[in-house]
Amino acid sequence: MSKITKKRSQKAGLPPGTLVHIGEKKTEKLKITIMDYNETQLEEKEAQTVEECLPFKERPTVTWINIDGVHDLKIIEKIGQLFKLHALTLEDIVNTEQRPKMEDFPEYIFIVMKMLYWDKAAHRIETEQVSLVLGSNFVISFQEEKERDVFNPIRERIRKSNMKIRKMGADYLAYSLIDAVVDSYFLILEHIGEWIEEIEEVLVSAPRTETMHAIHGLKKEMILLRKSVWPLREVVNSLERGESPLIKESTGIFLRDVYDHTIQAMDTIEIFRDMTSGMLDLYLSSISNKMNEVMKVLTVIATLFIPTTFIVGVYGMNFEYMPELKWRYGYLLTWMVIIGVTSAMLFYFKKKKWY
Repeated sequence: MSKITKKRSQKAGLPPGTLVHIGEKKTEKLKITIMDYNETQLEEKEAQTVEECLPFKERPTVTWINIDGVHDLKIIEKIGQLFKLHALTLEDIVNTEQRPKMEDFPEYIFIVMKMLYWDKAAHRIETEQVSLVLGSNFVISFQEEKERDVFNPIRERIRKSNMKIRKMGADYLAYSLIDAVVDSYFLILEHIGEWIEEIEEVLVSAPRTETMHAIHGLKKEMILLRKSVWPLREVVNSLERGESPLIKESTGIFLRDVYDHTIQAMDTIEIFRDMTSGMLDLYLSSISNKMNEVMKVLTVIATLFIPTTFIVGVYGMNFEYMPELKWRYGYLLTWMVIIGVTSAMLFYFKKKKWY
């Protein structure tokens, strides 16, 4: 099950701008890939050192620098020095517990998002923080090192010379990356919807203790999903309504479309949250009704034995003079009375629809 929060105690007491990696500990080397392009040319390479990125900073073309891994603080700090990133920006990049946000600096725009994946086997959401730095002619993306990547379709579009992205600027590239992240949320919502349907079928047919655990797990995933998606709406809205010269008016139209998608995703999340709460109530009602049915049957059985217990109790008394004790048909009559009373009670209960 996904963790909603991570430990941040190691940052306590440190001055602002201190680089402390918060997230999954890794030892692998950071991977730096560069895609530099315009309408007619494309250069794609994997950089071995940070210094290889510097020549692309001054080119008139659009440059996308993607960095897989944020655990190597020395490399992150060196990138910040080359591209003149603020110390607080670098601090946020290495802290993978950041809330999605947007900060507008004089030379660049800094964006933090959550990239989500669905683990179908474990029925849980896996999160990865993505940080974007948008400059005048470049975009730097920082990712936690993951095998999966929703940015691959963007790379394929860049590799095709006839695609619109090759004719647009760095702001359109940043929009495309944000749009890819938002689109991935709908894939998560599809899996959540299927999971809800599965739980509802079990609730209607035969609710069990495992069903309660499944509903609890679903609620935690919905909290995590809402925590990742809700702030992104503010990020996109700020980008679209902001006055930064880095965002062209032509790109603002596309950002409005992404904003609509985030609103749609949030509406779906709220619907799923209501359905999850309803399923919890349905589970408790189903268990209560099941218990009531059991108690009803036991009550009927106990009630049927009350008159029979009274009858046999009377004749179990040790009195010497009782009229029916010496009668030849006394035993047979006792059974006829017991059967008659029990049948009459069953008929009455059935008529009243008590069982």
